[in-house]
Amino acid sequence: MNSQTQSLQTNTPSRTATAVFGGGCFWCMEALFETIPGVLSVTSGYAGGHVPHPTYKQVCSGTTGHAEVIQVVYDPARIRYEDLLEAFWEAHDPTTLNRQGNDVGPQYRSIILYADESQRQAAERSKARAAKRFSRPIVTEIVPLDRFYPAEAYHQDYFRKNPTEAYCQLVIRPKLEKFQKRHTSR
Repeated sequence: MNSQTQSLQTNTPSRTATAVFGGGCFWCMEALFETIPGVLSVTSGYAGGHVPHPTYKQVCSGTTGHAEVIQVVYDPARIRYEDLLEAFWEAHDPTTLNRQGNDVGPQYRSIILYADESQRQAAERSKARAAKRFSRPIVTEIVPLDRFYPAEAYHQDYFRKNPTEAYCQLVIRPKLEKFQKRHTSR
């Protein structure tokens, strides 16, 4: 085995895991979670609804039942699911029903979609711990993941591709700076 092959093998995780969260606009959540060490990829998409293969326009109508979510692929040897849950609670306000800031509708609800029983249990425990930090009740849904649908290509890496857009400057950048400050001060 040459050194280049050996280097590639040691940098490639032997196992990955996936988490799915919704906390308002997926552009914001994607930008925040992409900064977390151990996160390998983040894909914006839709989950939690009843319409197969929904479009952004359909989801925005609020009639498909889907939430804007992110699918997070991570290396569990570098970051635990429980740590991603902590980041989830910090990334948005889980006490507002169907709303994050000016984004209003059921597609912006706070939601954790679990893949298995261990994720469900971890999410429930994490929610109970997080509830102590908020003055209002947490409204986050914790439901099984039925199907994740990736959003259209123009939604992927939106902040990275469009840093000068008004929404990116006025909404995402301040959230990202606040999020990063909390994570670097630990």
